[in-house]
Amino acid sequence: MTNRGSGEERGKMKGIRELAEHLDISIGTVSRALNGKPDVNEETRKRVLEAAESLGYVANQSGRALRKGATGVIGFMMQTGSEITGQGDTFFMSVFDGVQTVFARHKLDLVALLCSSEEDPNDYLKRVVARGFADGIILSATRRHDARFELLAKRKIPFITLGRSLTDVGQPWLDLDFEGMAEASIDRLVSRGHKHIAVTRPHDDMNLGYVFADQCRATLARHGLHLDERHVFRSTPNEAGGYQIARELSALEDRPTAIVLINEAITVGLYRGLVEAGIKPGRDMAIIGRQSPHSQFLSPRLTSFSLSLRDLGIALAESLLATMPAFADYYPARSERFLWPMALVPGESD
Repeated sequence: MTNRGSGEERGKMKGIRELAEHLDISIGTVSRALNGKPDVNEETRKRVLEAAESLGYVANQSGRALRKGATGVIGFMMQTGSEITGQGDTFFMSVFDGVQTVFARHKLDLVALLCSSEEDPNDYLKRVVARGFADGIILSATRRHDARFELLAKRKIPFITLGRSLTDVGQPWLDLDFEGMAEASIDRLVSRGHKHIAVTRPHDDMNLGYVFADQCRATLARHGLHLDERHVFRSTPNEAGGYQIARELSALEDRPTAIVLINEAITVGLYRGLVEAGIKPGRDMAIIGRQSPHSQFLSPRLTSFSLSLRDLGIALAESLLATMPAFADYYPARSERFLWPMALVPGESD
């Protein structure tokens, strides 16, 4: 038998037909050996597997997916664009790491579905669903009313959401505990004598903005205070958004004495804008925000809320798989709906 395992010929050994020809055995025998069928003797199986590895055999995954009715791919839909990610989005990269840690246990692959901020998310998802390349979907950037939920439910595609919505089709979700963050922040600031407190929220229809602002109002009311609507600042979730908030704050005659930031990426821009306006963070204005890779370099040190994004990703993946029949037995105790806690880390900014 001719040796085809070296040089240029090795690079060509990628298909099952070529592998069978190389071993001088039938395609059916090679296929059964690769798929662990019991009717192949161990010596032949070992020979096939060793040849497949040494010759760089690549399985035809699309054909295998058609036979199994599954693709082995889970999509994670997120929005992109300078208004969304600013100078970079470390939040999702850390979450992805946790998600893929779980998927790797089951030979599943995570694919990021990047919807441009200039495209309608519903239209984008319709196109993705029509292609049928994913066994399940993780949705982020959930809106107050979100038609994507109904689309996936109608098509019977397993999905989980990172975030809540008034639209509810019974799907599992995980969300950050924005109510807990709002209550703890307002209680802390009021205990330090602040009565005029500002808050931030996203510039769009993200549901987390409603959840956060409503809880801030309720907590202030418990203290006999109210949230002035002029002190609810909308911004893009990036450095530029924080800088714009600082400019708006500095222009107010009746400036609030404290502010709570819902998004972790706006803090650096806010600090810079305040300093340029002669307002010193931590002295002239108390600030509470969320921890980010950049916030650790701020001075004064930010009083912030932290969480493990990798662990959040692990929980997202396990909760999704718990709803999928092929994997449900692996995660019988996984909760379908869960508020992810954030821990307050005291600093000097408030």
